[in-house]
Amino acid sequence: MRLSYPANVKIIQLPCTGRVDIIHLLNAFEDGADGVYVAGCLEGECHYIAGNLKARKKVEYVRRTLTEIGVDPERMQMYNLSSAQGARFAEIANEMAEKITALGPTPVKKNDAA
Repeated sequence: MRLSYPANVKIIQLPCTGRVDIIHLLNAFEDGADGVYVAGCLEGECHYIAGNLKARKKVEYVRRTLTEIGVDPERMQMYNLSSAQGARFAEIANEMAEKITALGPTPVKKNDAA
């Protein structure tokens, strides 16, 4: 089965979602991403014990930060799925792309005129 998701979805692989850093999530928006999502292993099944729980807290922090600066927090999401759920991964990518398209371009981006 060949899985497909939108070409504008950029995948950045990490050994564990616990390695996701708040600054990297915020920089993604500053660099022009209209939406960001983290796909981690199922809760309670993290090889690194609690990496996905740490990632969830960081994602929630970024969502609160986006709200504070007037950006819809729906642009930042976290999903939990197993590595055997490739079809679900593609489905999530398509759902996020549709959601972000409906929200339109992000109002956050780097000011290059410095």
